Amino acid sequence: MNKSLLLHILFALMAQLNSHGSEIDHKGDVTGLRIIRNVEQHPDSWRIWQPTILHWRKQHLVVAFGAMINGKKDMGDIFAMVSRNDGDTWGEAVAIFDHDVRHGAIQFAYANPVLFQPEDQDIIWCFAMRCSIQQENSEESQLAAAYSADGGRSWIPVELAMHYTGPLITNAIIVETEINGEKRYLLPAHRNTLASDPRGSRDHFILSSTSLLEWKLEAYIPQPTQARVFLHEGNIAQWGPGELKIVMRTADYDDSSKTTDPPRAYSSISRDGGHTWSAAVEEPELHNAKSKGHFSQSMNGGHIYVYNDGPAQRDKTWPGFPNGGRTSLRYKTKSPGKEWSQQKTLFDAGVKNSYPTLCEVAPGEFRAVWDSGTETQSRTRIMFGKLKVKP
Repeated sequence: MNKSLLLHILFALMAQLNSHGSEIDHKGDVTGLRIIRNVEQHPDSWRIWQPTILHWRKQHLVVAFGAMINGKKDMGDIFAMVSRNDGDTWGEAVAIFDHDVRHGAIQFAYANPVLFQPEDQDIIWCFAMRCSIQQENSEESQLAAAYSADGGRSWIPVELAMHYTGPLITNAIIVETEINGEKRYLLPAHRNTLASDPRGSRDHFILSSTSLLEWKLEAYIPQPTQARVFLHEGNIAQWGPGELKIVMRTADYDDSSKTTDPPRAYSSISRDGGHTWSAAVEEPELHNAKSKGHFSQSMNGGHIYVYNDGPAQRDKTWPGFPNGGRTSLRYKTKSPGKEWSQQKTLFDAGVKNSYPTLCEVAPGEFRAVWDSGTETQSRTRIMFGKLKVKP
């Protein structure tokens, strides 16, 4: 038995022990912590990142995440894991999208999974980005999809009919709505062609579908009326009566290495089911320093926002953040008709954490996943935990 295989077996056993519940020294309100995956379980990957979670039925949870293959900045394979006991233990990871599987003469790498179950279907969908493996990063991606009819244990890829043919970057869950009396699915996305093309753009937009198989461009999120902002990785949720709200990650438009000043999330409102949106405005109570947050409406009508505190990812100039930002995960809640709460701690263990995603299994009962690491290295493991939010 060779050394790499022995290491793979060892880390698989370690992960299984963690999934049964090892004590993790931390501060914060999250409970039931599990390390459900380690990067060492993926020998051809140097990071695992951006998990997303879905509650299928009863105590059945599904998590999808990316494994960043060696030599690539932000793309690789997409895997799924299933728990049938509310996250106490997790099965082995199965591939949803595999970069080794060729499409004719084309080889793709993948990123940024999004799990979704329509209200009237028992099928789970996974949408993700696919990009030619020849690219340095995933910012020239197209939309890819697969579905599972057995609760996430196996996946069947699907070729989509795309009327929007430009590059896109996915991040947030799909929401169901109505536009002009017709049922629609809305998928937030953005593009960053300005990164490699001086005539490119940094735009946030909304894709829509009536079937989940055919997608078109529904709307752009209008820029603020003052200076432009790099709006990206937005999450859509029901807001007021007849309103949808999108809360977006931000950065400086012309220099994406900088945060907005001050570092804030921006938002936009739609009052026609997502067909048109208001000009983006700053959210003065919601911190964002170039890091994906989570925003959603709870079953009791309130809202939750989860985010990284501190500075941007590589900014080591802030006091108290010697290893840069994206460390502790904080959250705020908002009851109907009330203001946002004071900042609360979700998870703080003195290590790198990022890209939180939550799902609600009962009113105020959330299940959360995020990528985590060490004090100085990010994205070496996938974390799971439970959060109870009082009304």
